[in-house]
Amino acid sequence: MAVRIELRENWTLRAEDPGRVPVRIGPAGIPATVPGCVHTDLMAAGLIPDPYQGRNETGLGWIGRTGWSYTTAFDAAALAGAERVDLECEGLDTVATVLLNGEPVGESRNMHRSYRFDLRGALRPGGNELRVDFASPYGYAEALRDELGERPNAYPEPFPFIRKMACNFGWDWGPTLVTSGIWRPIRLHAWSTARLARVVPQVTVATAHDGTVEGRVLVRVEVERSEAGEDAELALSARVAGREHTVVLPGGVCRAEVEVTVADPGLWWPRGYGDQPLYDLRVGLAGNGAELDSWQRRVGFRSVELDTGVDEGGRRFAIVVNGVPVLVKGANWIPDDCFVTRVGRDRYAERIDQAVAANMNLLRIWGGGRYESEDFYELCDERGVLVWQDFLFACAAYPEEPPLAEEVEAEAREAVARLAPHPSLVLWNGNNENIWGFWDWGWQEPLAGRSWGEGYYLDLLPRVVAEVDPTRPYWPGSPYSGTPDVHPNDPRHATVHIWDVWNEVDYTAYRDYRPRFVAEFGFQAPPTHATLRSALPDEELRPDSPGMLHHQKAADGNGKLARGLAPHFGEPADFDDWHYLTQVNQARAITLGIEHFRAQWPDCTGSVVWQLNDCWPVTSWSAVDGGGRRKPLWYALRAVYADRLATVQPDGDGLVLVLANDTDEEWAATAHVARRALDGTVLAHTETPFTVPARGAARVPLPRRVARPGDAAAELVTADTGARRAYWFFAEDRDIAYPEPAYATRVVPDGDDLRVTVTAQSLLRDLALFADRLDPGAEADDMLVTLLPGESHTFTVRGGARLDPRRVVEPPVLRTVNDALRCARAAGARG
Repeated sequence: MAVRIELRENWTLRAEDPGRVPVRIGPAGIPATVPGCVHTDLMAAGLIPDPYQGRNETGLGWIGRTGWSYTTAFDAAALAGAERVDLECEGLDTVATVLLNGEPVGESRNMHRSYRFDLRGALRPGGNELRVDFASPYGYAEALRDELGERPNAYPEPFPFIRKMACNFGWDWGPTLVTSGIWRPIRLHAWSTARLARVVPQVTVATAHDGTVEGRVLVRVEVERSEAGEDAELALSARVAGREHTVVLPGGVCRAEVEVTVADPGLWWPRGYGDQPLYDLRVGLAGNGAELDSWQRRVGFRSVELDTGVDEGGRRFAIVVNGVPVLVKGANWIPDDCFVTRVGRDRYAERIDQAVAANMNLLRIWGGGRYESEDFYELCDERGVLVWQDFLFACAAYPEEPPLAEEVEAEAREAVARLAPHPSLVLWNGNNENIWGFWDWGWQEPLAGRSWGEGYYLDLLPRVVAEVDPTRPYWPGSPYSGTPDVHPNDPRHATVHIWDVWNEVDYTAYRDYRPRFVAEFGFQAPPTHATLRSALPDEELRPDSPGMLHHQKAADGNGKLARGLAPHFGEPADFDDWHYLTQVNQARAITLGIEHFRAQWPDCTGSVVWQLNDCWPVTSWSAVDGGGRRKPLWYALRAVYADRLATVQPDGDGLVLVLANDTDEEWAATAHVARRALDGTVLAHTETPFTVPARGAARVPLPRRVARPGDAAAELVTADTGARRAYWFFAEDRDIAYPEPAYATRVVPDGDDLRVTVTAQSLLRDLALFADRLDPGAEADDMLVTLLPGESHTFTVRGGARLDPRRVVEPPVLRTVNDALRCARAAGARG
């Protein structure tokens, strides 16, 4: 029987040249954690400050320019008798030489793949020393850049020249923290006769002759044999859903397929479309009368296609699961921490559950990060969250010469094979923005004919997917129009990234688009107050402080925030108003965009907002900040991604009520639409019965008496349909004659929580309760609630029972647009 021994304990970290590093690391080194990285080990030893605090990041660049060594010892007695002893390295970051008892046994050049090294030539019967030497990532990448020639990219860093997590080198939302280390498990594997080298299940469904569904699991296996096991006869078995099949591998044969057919399995569906039944699949390898190796995962039966057919509007881009086109309500995912070993199953579950609670059904794993751990995909399998997986190329021209080309192919083959069991994974995407960059970002002249990645996206990667796992679709890039002769970011064709909004124009310009699928769009806001305070002292809590600006990585980020705020709210009076209004503006921008996109269904088949999460405390486009706290945008996404949505949209010189129904049941009700004065008085009214088919949308034009204001600054429209109420304001907030906010409150403890009821005595716009200002662990269950006079809303503040009831219901904890604009106008008058 095979033996596996995890090497987790007694690791030591040393600098390659301790005399040249600015911290005191003696010859004995410091304790190291495996899996882990140099930064976290240095922090644990008290040798460097937390790079997320203040501007500490700037003093730590030397770590990525230093060579490091990890050392441990082990006893090989338990491995005696095995025909082979291998070292399994699931993840080495990145350029490493592995030595056993001083003898080199292997090398790595790729963070994104695993390695296996044969130890027989260097292994001793008793004690052994294992050392992993990591070269400077910068040194390796810059040397290869000098050899192959510079390539244009979005940042002045050498990440295209090393197969490493690109955002380690900094991004417009992340710090530059270039890591080294053993970042995934490392173990000894002693085995005899044969082992399972690769197992790739291809799960499909088909309709049988009698009309029932038939599930098929074709398991493709590669076997590695020991020298003594070359001629052994092996038995390969696969078992799933109570069905089992076995095939025999004669001596010398190292590849085989075994297929199991399951009658009428439960189908796996995206959340909101059905259930997510999962089945245990077990593959066993036996020989000489004993089991030699085994492999087990959970699989789901479902079909997936990508509809990219051409129609009168351009080129479609629809994810089709079990024959049903899915309205994608998604977000982009970045690494949840710069130090990825700090993200375990519980943290993945928290983030994915936040996505689910915001009514999302897809996460796109962005190409500047990494292939996530099994935990991520397993949790998505369980929750019905679709996964769009980028291959790991982002925002740069990538060389296609050796040694990178060989690494890319090996990495891709391993990733496609590893992730094949997961029904949540529905799309492989070649790259992020690189085809667009070649067209529009001034790359062609500096490239001067040198390679830039096109061969990866249009040849190598689709070929790998087709060979290793043809059950899933592949798309060359995002954005990409589907053909080389159409601009890659043409909104009429397949995927589009909308970044002129945020960078150049007001967010109302989202309405100028008629996209087929929006794979990226976003708008910035600062993190929650508690997350800011975890990284900055109170004196730095102002928009233009050095610390705040350091935690704003986007080019002219604060300038774009100000320009985006001005047309809608004017200039805030102080930091508290800036913090609140920029967060409201982010939520307003994305709400406007998604409501417009959903109104285009089925021509527009989805939106994937940039971005769900953050990797550290930062002003960014995220809905959940670097502390794991929900920004107001998260609550807005929950509302706009709801299964049933009512939204008032401009239509020529009038208004239309759009009703979107993303359920399997018809939606029949009556719309009550009123034009009102700001005090709630109904000035005009219409009632319209409507019926929206399952997975459909309907448009109800509003009569002129409702759609045309008498006084734009003093009127609004409400639409009540049984879904969350829709509002339409005729003027921008800065021009609306908002009354001074007036309300009554009732605060009642409820176990560990707090119930806060607000009863409006005036119109209250975008009422929000920021409990984290009083306790970093407290959080309200709702945000951005608009109330008419006489209406009430109860917030539940989780973990809020000990909060001061008086402070809970006063600014800056309880906020409305009314009071923020009142403060701004007062400040303007004083000025």
